[in-house]
Amino acid sequence: MNIKTLVLLLSLLSGALYGRPLNVLLITGDDHGVEMDAYGDDQAHTPNLNRLGEMGVLFERGYVTQSSCSPSRSSILTGLYPHQNGQLGLAHVGYAINPELPNLAVEMKNAGYMTGIIGKLHVEPASAFPFDLDNSKFVLGSRDVAEVSRRADAFMGEAEKAGRPFFLYVNFFDPHRPYDAGAFQTKGIPSHPHTAEEVELLPFVALDFPGMRHDVAGYYSALERVDWGVGLLIEDLKRRNLLDDTLIIYVGDHGAPFARAKTTCYEAGVRIPFLVYVPGALANGSRDARFVSTVDIMPTILEAAGLEVPPGLAGRSLLPLLENDADPKWRTMIATEYTAHRVDHYYPRRAIRDGRYKLILNLESGRKNPAVPGQYKAPPEGDPWRAVMEVFLYPPRYELYDVEADPYELHNLSDDPAYADTLLKLQEELTAWRLETDDPTLDPEYLKRLGAQHAKLAGGKWVPLEEPETSSL
Repeated sequence: MNIKTLVLLLSLLSGALYGRPLNVLLITGDDHGVEMDAYGDDQAHTPNLNRLGEMGVLFERGYVTQSSCSPSRSSILTGLYPHQNGQLGLAHVGYAINPELPNLAVEMKNAGYMTGIIGKLHVEPASAFPFDLDNSKFVLGSRDVAEVSRRADAFMGEAEKAGRPFFLYVNFFDPHRPYDAGAFQTKGIPSHPHTAEEVELLPFVALDFPGMRHDVAGYYSALERVDWGVGLLIEDLKRRNLLDDTLIIYVGDHGAPFARAKTTCYEAGVRIPFLVYVPGALANGSRDARFVSTVDIMPTILEAAGLEVPPGLAGRSLLPLLENDADPKWRTMIATEYTAHRVDHYYPRRAIRDGRYKLILNLESGRKNPAVPGQYKAPPEGDPWRAVMEVFLYPPRYELYDVEADPYELHNLSDDPAYADTLLKLQEELTAWRLETDDPTLDPEYLKRLGAQHAKLAGGKWVPLEEPETSSL
């Protein structure tokens, strides 16, 4: 720990301006990719999120571990990749973490924090997360952002009365599907919903499928409501004079729910808005292009609260970056994964990227990608999107993209001899990451058994693999 980070920690632990320990407000938007004004999306109207990024640090290269709700959220709460914590797919179809692992809810509660959750948890077993305030069943209702604010404000008030710092985890349902009337407008918010006639198609899947423009309009409308809700939460903190001693983190749990985004390893699926405000941090008001991951959230919160960070976490505290530390040892690559969403969406992938190139390894490339909505089909011959969608529908073993020149990953370079050295380098880096994080899919026998179990249970609920019998000889 360098001296600047130590000074920041001491100021946080002394209670900044008001003599209170640091509070923590962790906020997620459900299915929120980098569709924000501050990330260059002109269709998005997110003034409150933009302001949060201006108050603190906007990380330009923020990533989830997996572009599926439950696995992603498990990483936020445990600081581990899904293949490490066990949450390989959605919680409500049987996937779950190892309940003996440390998690944010337990660590903060044990440290004397009043803990609360508003909105969905979506990680199992729920009993592993003993929040003092448990509003995790308040899911679709969180479209009423004024009610979210009311509940959050009441929780802050209870913590204040008890003389305890708080850890509040707020999870907006928006901008998740369905894109029904409530998605376009709930309780008058937004005041002017987007319409199918005005929106532009998303650049990573610019195909005019039936209903696509309606869904894009619903997505952006719901996103504006998340922005409004974030603004209300910040106003709650201001009204209680808590803003100057509250750590605020906002992330999307993964990218937008469209083809070539959610349930993929493409940038549109794994890259997210990542905004961090720490009172008094030297880097506040800046943008940072270094790679950060949602596995960094748990160690950041624990260190900022002055708590011991459990050994073995995959992530690192972001506090040195918030102090403008030009750490030469900070990661120069970022890895992501995908195993399943629903059981019948099993299609294991691993991916890694550096500052320019991205490699995706499709571990079961011999079959069609099952996590493809029915309306998404390859365009007719002659359409420039045909080759793109064929790769999406029938992925090859490797995909290689120049994400600097081709940010939406439309041109697979893996078979181009000119990129053979780049392909080999990233293959080696990906293998090194998989070894470092004990990825069980490195074992061909495990991968075979995992695939067979998913095939057996497809359409139903997940039942974890039993350990293979070993000989006593």
